[in-house]
Amino acid sequence: MTAAVVAETIHEARSKYRDITVTQVGERRCLLFNVHRGDRNQTCMMMNDRDQLVFDYTRMSFVGLLLQPEPESILVIGLGGGSIPMTFAELYPDAKIDVIEIDEAVVNVAEEYFYYSDTDNMKAHVDDGRPFIKRAGIRGETYDYIVLDAFSGDYIPEHMLTREFLEEVKTIMTEDSVLVANTFSTSRLYDHESVTYQRSFGEFYNFKLPTSGNRIIIATLNTLPPRGELVEASRRIAPSLEKFGISLTDYPRRLTTRVDWDMSRRELTDQYSPGNLLREN
Repeated sequence: MTAAVVAETIHEARSKYRDITVTQVGERRCLLFNVHRGDRNQTCMMMNDRDQLVFDYTRMSFVGLLLQPEPESILVIGLGGGSIPMTFAELYPDAKIDVIEIDEAVVNVAEEYFYYSDTDNMKAHVDDGRPFIKRAGIRGETYDYIVLDAFSGDYIPEHMLTREFLEEVKTIMTEDSVLVANTFSTSRLYDHESVTYQRSFGEFYNFKLPTSGNRIIIATLNTLPPRGELVEASRRIAPSLEKFGISLTDYPRRLTTRVDWDMSRRELTDQYSPGNLLREN
């Protein structure tokens, strides 16, 4: 009988927002939030192949390149271990990349244990993503590629799920921008989230993989391109993503605009929040 492999804890900290743990098994190093409640890994990195993206959802976050293959400005809400912004920085070294992370302790862990560091073009801001976006909109700033990947340890922060928040996100988008939102395919909020995105953006792409419990919402201010264009784009871009483990040519057939949610569900607002919904039974 093979003995179970036990992860070694190499760092533990309690910030004002959460418990943070870094573990390692062999070459695999992982960041966890609120581990005492059984929450899952936020980021994992293979120390012998740091380019390789370990999780499906991380790789899925690059699906927006099918719609916006040449982003010059990128906004990532939620740092984790920094895999997403660091991959963007390698793919697009001249792009401006802003990373917003509310928890300074997470930034410190990403720097110390996951090789994240600011560069001339990439900067981590310790801030709440929503007011950062609101201020950017007031200043007239826009981004070509926006990733919503904030996670509290329990769920996506509820103030980043509402109609009002999505309307603020739209103020930093142009007709060429793409929004990529990481959420979950089995959440009790699935119908409510879907209705909220639909009412804010109209038709959007839903992206799921059978190997992942995550789903990615892809939204734009423009009419969504047809699948044929996405297939062609995937063939052009895929070679540059292979080293990261991203099989982009497999993605277009997984994108759908089919409504698979209850459209009668109430949209999420600042007054009608996910926290309220989760307490309703």
